[in-house]
Amino acid sequence: MSAPENVRVESFVDSGVEPQVRGHLHQPEKSIGDGLILTHGAGSNSRAPLLVALADAFSSVGFTVLRCDLPYRQVRSYGPPGPGDRTRDREGLKNAVAVMRKLAGGRVFLGGHSYGGRQSSMLCASEPDLVDGLLLLSYPLHPPRKPEHLRTQHLPNLRTPTLLVSGTRDPFGSSEEIENALQLIPARTKFVTLEGAGHDLDFTKGKSGDRGGLRLTILKSFQEFFGKTANESTDPESAIL
Repeated sequence: MSAPENVRVESFVDSGVEPQVRGHLHQPEKSIGDGLILTHGAGSNSRAPLLVALADAFSSVGFTVLRCDLPYRQVRSYGPPGPGDRTRDREGLKNAVAVMRKLAGGRVFLGGHSYGGRQSSMLCASEPDLVDGLLLLSYPLHPPRKPEHLRTQHLPNLRTPTLLVSGTRDPFGSSEEIENALQLIPARTKFVTLEGAGHDLDFTKGKSGDRGGLRLTILKSFQEFFGKTANESTDPESAIL
């Protein structure tokens, strides 16, 4: 899957902050002024097929998108984060938001897959005015086969509008469990279920991904929930296809 013709993709590093911000920046020729930060799950990195596909989709309609490596991944090229990494990972996300504020100039949204989404939501629960909205992809509500270990303690403090996307075959949380958890969030929320998709939303290495046009579904749901800017007139389907 190649990047859209009207988008420039390049490696990005800002070493002027600590933790530094590192990843890949998607810059559209015609920006709408909005920015989106996407980060990865516990065993992945900013090159994850899901993040690449969504960055291409959003940048094709004018979003400036940063796919960023969390600080633990910058230190270790493989393996999951440790318990001591979480605070620093959230600090890294906060730095990425500050960078995006300078790059985009308009609204800024924070999104992440699994662990990345959980850390994003925890950061916003402690800083409600940090971003304009959250995009949580396959939120890890509980470990597989351990529904009693819910990761919901911070949700009553989450006042950032939140769009959550999850597959119906996700072992980290059923659709019913996710819907119940969303009732804990005082902010405006929307839940998009992707029929038959697993925790990776069918974007894995070696797969073509985008089964049934998942990235277009996510983009359209995002635009409907958060609203378009005055400059966002491009039809997402024609831009992506």
